Amino acid sequence: MVTMLEVTDVTDVTAQRGGTCCVPLVKKPLTQADAEHLAATLKALADPARLRLLSIVASSQGQEACVCDLIEPVGLSQPTVSHHLKVLTEAGFLSRSKRGTWAYYRLLPDALTGVAGILAI
Repeated sequence: MVTMLEVTDVTDVTAQRGGTCCVPLVKKPLTQADAEHLAATLKALADPARLRLLSIVASSQGQEACVCDLIEPVGLSQPTVSHHLKVLTEAGFLSRSKRGTWAYYRLLPDALTGVAGILAI
């Protein structure tokens, strides 16, 4: 049995858009450099351990935590935690200060809102 399909005339829609078949851009897209920077930033966040570490630091008093307080909650070794913290620091989410033998990590202001602002539609 043959089924008849309805045909839609799209010429009226094309004419309404000024003769183009695509919707024009309403805001500037990411440049290549911005896209590469954002990809590196998102890559730093794209790890469950890093997200947990960032969350713990952000939830700590003064949004600062000692590396010694971050090891047990994530269940990783100190060198692994330090590696993840280094990645988050290099990505611009945390700052690091040394006090005696311990390193303290602080959430940088607007670090997360910057990423959220780029992704906002």
